[in-house]
Amino acid sequence: MARNLVNRYVWLVDTISRYGRITLKDLNKAWLRSEISEGKPLARRTFFHYRDGVEEMFDINIQCDKSTFEYYIDTSGEEHNARLQSWLVDSVSISGMLSGAHDISGRIMLENVPSARQYLPVVIDALKQNRRISFSYKSYTRSRPTDGIVLEPYFVKIFKQLWYVIGLNVKDKQVKTYSLDRMSQLNLLQDTFVMPEDVNPSEFFKDCFGIITNQNRPKRIVLRVEPTQAKYFRALPLHSSQQEEVHDEYSVFTYQMRITYDLKEELMSHGASIEVLEPQELKLLIRNELEQALKNYE
Repeated sequence: MARNLVNRYVWLVDTISRYGRITLKDLNKAWLRSEISEGKPLARRTFFHYRDGVEEMFDINIQCDKSTFEYYIDTSGEEHNARLQSWLVDSVSISGMLSGAHDISGRIMLENVPSARQYLPVVIDALKQNRRISFSYKSYTRSRPTDGIVLEPYFVKIFKQLWYVIGLNVKDKQVKTYSLDRMSQLNLLQDTFVMPEDVNPSEFFKDCFGIITNQNRPKRIVLRVEPTQAKYFRALPLHSSQQEEVHDEYSVFTYQMRITYDLKEELMSHGASIEVLEPQELKLLIRNELEQALKNYE
């Protein structure tokens, strides 16, 4: 029963999201056309119950325009909250779409992504209550896991389909980043902490691409990109500071970012389709990396 209820919540979010705005009458027509209705109409009282359930479970607010009696998903508010709401709507909508595609499941290819379902709820609880967490961590740079890490979690971030938690390592007294897929033995501790006033999650990675940051000053980064690759950059910008100058045979993209490991790896992944024009230190960094790679094939 609980699973069916969640499926109905997902259907409701997905349908309203696809229509943008929809009256209860038209929503009921869509409901009757779906298998989830089992041929029974969506009563007004049931709809309000589902709407409350959607808000409680997904923190997605379904509003009514009193002038048109149309329902829509409210993504207003602070910029960061709006982005989170949009991400939730997209995620829930995709979930609803895929859940109804069992008959063509063999034709839907998905990536094998390490799941965060086991630990993400615990971390979210810790964020809500400002409580410390403890865990063991298997770093890729060490042969053995580090046990008994105690962290004051400040915020979480998703990058390339992996979830990370950023917070203060109590022992080292340093703000560090940990990937949830490399954790084990995660526990929510009774110890609480006070979130520092000078820690702003939106500002923490503001000048960075990816999950790795440093104390370097942001630099003006200029890339020469061939036309086909430029289309991908327009569709999925590397950074919020991205600006483009279009030329006949190429585009020039300009950014204001820190030079980090993640940025270097991302630029190298595009191969010969891009060229770093500025700054010189980034050009040399990538050139040295490529020269080292070529030695493996001599």
